[in-house]
Amino acid sequence: MSWEAWYTLGVITLIMIALVRNWAGPDTVMLGGLTLLMTGGLFSVDQLLPTPKQAIAGFANEGLLTIGVLFVVALGMSQTGAMDLIAKPLLGRPTKLREAQLRLMLPVAGLSAFLNNTPIVAMFMPVVTDWCKKTKFPAGKLFIPLGYASILGGTCTLIGTSGNIVVKGLITDAQAQGEFQNVHIGMFTIAAVGLPILIVGITYLLICSRWLLPKGRSRSMDQGEDAREYVVEMLVQLGSTIDGKTIEQAGLRHLPGAYLANVERDNQRLVAVGPEQILRGNDRLFFVGLVESVVDLQKIRGLISAAQDTSQTNDNQPHRCLVEAVVSLECPIIGMSIREGRFRSRYNAAVIAVHRGSERVMQKIGDIIVQPGDTLLLETHPNFVEQQRNKRDFFLTSTVKDSKPIRHDKAWIAILALLAMVALVTFTPMSLLHAALLAGGVLAITGCFTMSEARQSVDLRVLLALAAAIGVGKTLEQSGASTVLAQQIVHLAKPMGPYAILASIYLVTVIFNMLIGNIGAAVLIFPIAKALALGEGLNFMPIAIAIMMGASASYATASYPVNLMVMGSGGYKTSNFFKVGLPLNILIMIIVVTLAPRIWPLVG
Repeated sequence: MSWEAWYTLGVITLIMIALVRNWAGPDTVMLGGLTLLMTGGLFSVDQLLPTPKQAIAGFANEGLLTIGVLFVVALGMSQTGAMDLIAKPLLGRPTKLREAQLRLMLPVAGLSAFLNNTPIVAMFMPVVTDWCKKTKFPAGKLFIPLGYASILGGTCTLIGTSGNIVVKGLITDAQAQGEFQNVHIGMFTIAAVGLPILIVGITYLLICSRWLLPKGRSRSMDQGEDAREYVVEMLVQLGSTIDGKTIEQAGLRHLPGAYLANVERDNQRLVAVGPEQILRGNDRLFFVGLVESVVDLQKIRGLISAAQDTSQTNDNQPHRCLVEAVVSLECPIIGMSIREGRFRSRYNAAVIAVHRGSERVMQKIGDIIVQPGDTLLLETHPNFVEQQRNKRDFFLTSTVKDSKPIRHDKAWIAILALLAMVALVTFTPMSLLHAALLAGGVLAITGCFTMSEARQSVDLRVLLALAAAIGVGKTLEQSGASTVLAQQIVHLAKPMGPYAILASIYLVTVIFNMLIGNIGAAVLIFPIAKALALGEGLNFMPIAIAIMMGASASYATASYPVNLMVMGSGGYKTSNFFKVGLPLNILIMIIVVTLAPRIWPLVG
C-alpha cells in the first residue's frame, strides 16, 4: 500500500479510538479526522488524499441534505400533534419495559420496510421522549431499540434500504452483460432471510437490553421539596376528543409531575372525582403540578387554559409561549385581583397560574389577589422578557422551554403532507429530498411552524458528523486502502471453503459499512464478490443476500445517521452501540450463512 493508504488507516484508527473513549462528540472527532486527512493531502503527489474541495463534498451530499429537511418535516408532525395522533394508539401506556420496547419496535420496523428509516426515527424521537417522561421508563432502554428496529425493518424488502436498491442495480448491470441470469430479486425476495433476522433482532433486544443498554438520561420531573408548584385551571373544549370520555380514557391520570385536584361543572365543585368520572364540555379542571407539567397540559388535545377562554390577547395564539415572572414590590397591581388590575390589557399577557411559597392558590385566576413575591406563569409573546428587562414591575422574567402551544387544528395538514411525501417517493421518480422539500414547504406555508422554529429544529451536530464521515469514507476508497483490505480479508477465507467465503463477504461488508457507509460498502465489495463467485463457480444469489444484509448491519457504529440521531436523546456513548451491536451483527451473520445457502444453494 502507498503511504497515503497507511496514513488514512492511521487517521481512521485514531477516530475510532477517540469515539470509543468518548474524547469528544462525534461531530468534533469526525471533523478533526477530516482535517488531518486534508492536511496530509498537501503532501500527496498522486492526489490520493483529499483536497479541501473534495473533503467538504460530503456537505453537499443528497442524503445529508435530506436528513436536514426531514428534521423540519418531523417538526411539523410534532408541532401540530400529528405524530401523537398516529403513535399514541400504537404505543399506549405499557406497565413493563419489555412491553414498551415491543410496542415501539413493531410499528417502527413495519414502517421501515417501506420507508427510509431516517424520517421514521426523526418523527418518533419527540414522541418517545415524551413517552419516557410520562411512563418514567429510562430513555437509554428505548432509543437504541427505536434505531435498531428501523434498521431491522429495512432488511425485509427491496426498498427497505438504499443499500438493497444499489445491490439490485449492480446485479441488473451484470445481467445486461450476460452474467447471473439465474438471480431474481423481487420486492419481498429478501424477506426469506430478512424476516427471521427481524424476529431474532427484536427478541435479542427484548432479552439482552436489560443488561447491555444503559439507562441514559432520566426523563422524569424533579418533585423535590424546593420544586415550584402551580395550580392551573384548564377548560374542556366543547365537542373535543375528550368531551364525553372518562378521566382515565382522556389520559389525565398518572400525569408526570402533576395531578388532577378538582373538577368544577356549572359553578359547582364535584367531590370524590375518580378515574371513571365522565368529562363534559366547559368543565373546569384544576391541576396541581410543576411548570413542566403545565407545558404538557397545554399540549393535550381538547384542553385549553381557562385564561384563554375569557378573551383573546392581541397576538396570534401559536406565536405565544409561557413565561415565569416574579412580582416586585413596585408592581402597580399589588393588592388588586388579576381581573381588577386588568393584567391582560396592561401587559398583553394572560396569567395561567400563580405560585405563592408554600401556599396552594386554588382560586379562579381572575379572583387571585396579587402579592409581592408571587411567581406568575404567563402566556404571552416571546418578547415579553425583553420588554420587562429594564422595568420595575417584575424582579425576574424567564421563558419556559418548549412551551409554545400545539397547533392541533393543523394536524391533518401535517399528516396529509407526510402521506403525499411517501406517495411521491414510492410511485414517482421523485427523490426523497425533493419530496421532503415539498412537504416542508407545505407545512411552512400553512403555518404548522415558523421559519425560526424550523432553523432551530435542525440538529447541526448530526449533520456535521455525517458530512465529515462521508469525507473520511471517500478518502478510504480514494487512497486505495479499502480495496487492498477487502481483497486480503476475502483471500484468507478462500482456502476454508464456500461457506467461509460467504461469511467473510458479510463481515467485510459490515466493516466497510462502519467506515464508509452502506452504499459505499455495497459498491466496494460487489466487484470483489462478483469475481469470487465467477472464479469459484458459486451461485451469486446467497452472496447478494450477504452483501445486502451486511450493508444494512449498521448496529455497532455510532457514525450511522440513525445511531447519531438517537445518541444524544438516549444519553449514549459510542461504546454502547458497539456493546449492543456487535453481538447482533454476529447473530445476523449466523442467520445469513446458515439460511441463505439453504434457500438458494451456494454451490452448483
